[in-house]
Amino acid sequence: QVQLVESGGGLVQAGGSLRLSCAASGRTFSSYAMGWFRQIPEKEREFVAAIGVSVGNTYYADSVKGRFTISRDNAKNTVYLQMNSLKPEDSAEYYCAATSLRIGSRHGYQYGYWGQGTQVTVSS
Repeated sequence: QVQLVESGGGLVQAGGSLRLSCAASGRTFSSYAMGWFRQIPEKEREFVAAIGVSVGNTYYADSVKGRFTISRDNAKNTVYLQMNSLKPEDSAEYYCAATSLRIGSRHGYQYGYWGQGTQVTVSS
């Protein structure tokens, strides 16, 4: 069982930065691949980034590549999403998720654990 708690969301101007954190419970965090997804009302959840058990395996949606960086600190049971050069279209509820797969996935259905979300709003 893994419990996830996101933090770090907020209001930022376009071009600014935010760092989201996702703290995980449990002693087996290092064996889970992690992902970040986002969703705006009345739209489907969208893949943002994922990181595998090996920190070298990272994946990004084309819309955030070069601006967002996913990382993990297994000693702190935490995964991060550094978001730079934010745009208004990045505004959404951001969720972190955990999967027992060793390699992160772009597909939400492959994640068995989800956090409650943190809101990111980017003003123009």
